[in-house]
Amino acid sequence: MDRAQKAELVADLKSTFEGTSVVIVTRNLGLTVAQSTALRTKMREAGASYKVSKNKLARIALEGTSYQAINDLLVGPTALATSADPVAPAKVIVDFAKTNDKLEIVGGAMGETVLDVAGVKALAELPSLDELRAKIVGLIQAPATKVVQIVQAPAGQLARVFGAYAAKEDA
Repeated sequence: MDRAQKAELVADLKSTFEGTSVVIVTRNLGLTVAQSTALRTKMREAGASYKVSKNKLARIALEGTSYQAINDLLVGPTALATSADPVAPAKVIVDFAKTNDKLEIVGGAMGETVLDVAGVKALAELPSLDELRAKIVGLIQAPATKVVQIVQAPAGQLARVFGAYAAKEDA
């Protein structure tokens, strides 16, 4: 890799760090190509990215960003998971690590807040952004449904009374 390619990679990583809400650092302890591809596919489906990069280049890219505190985590064969949704990559990484012992969670960061392994696992247990949106819509929709039911109840009672009178007249 020549100097221009390294500069381009650093610039790309820096823009990724500036546009993300979470960075999770993992250590690859002999993942096969198929396993790495499966992990990347799951990350893409969750709206996250998973990149293997040279630690030195990642450290250079971290300079001047809010994620500079994770410099110490970049030791050995590491990979970085990033996303705008802080919960999505954590869920995918933790689920994948449960079934594959060759992927080790090292830690991560949400802005300037450094996360240890337990922090990443706790983040994975939170509901995702889509789940939270669905709950909010459900909470907003429930009172509206109840209001409609209350408004319709007297009309329904009147209709039943008129129906009973009509049945009584016919009999």
